Amino acid sequence: MDVFQVEGTIMLVVFFVLLAIKIYAFGSALLFSGESYSAANKLTKPAWCIILGLGVAVQLIFQSPLGILSIAFTIAAFVYLADVRPALANLTRR
Repeated sequence: MDVFQVEGTIMLVVFFVLLAIKIYAFGSALLFSGESYSAANKLTKPAWCIILGLGVAVQLIFQSPLGILSIAFTIAAFVYLADVRPALANLTRR
C-alpha cells in the first residue's frame, strides 16, 4: 500500500468519527429543555445548540478534521459530552 493511501484512509476514519461525535452532541443538546441548562448552571440551550451546530457545519463545509476551527468545535463537543450532558442527565433522573 502507498503511504498516501494509508494517510487518506486514516483521515477519512478520523473525519467520520469526529463528525459522529459532533452530531451526537448536537442531537443530545436539542433533547434537553432550556430550563435544565439554567438549573444546572450551564450555558444556555440556544448557545450550546449554536456552538455544536456550527461545529457540525464547519466540519461538513471545510472537510478537514484537523483544521483549527474543527479542533476548536471538537473540543466544545467533548466539553458538552463530558461536563454539560451528565449535569443535565442528573437533573432529569431525580
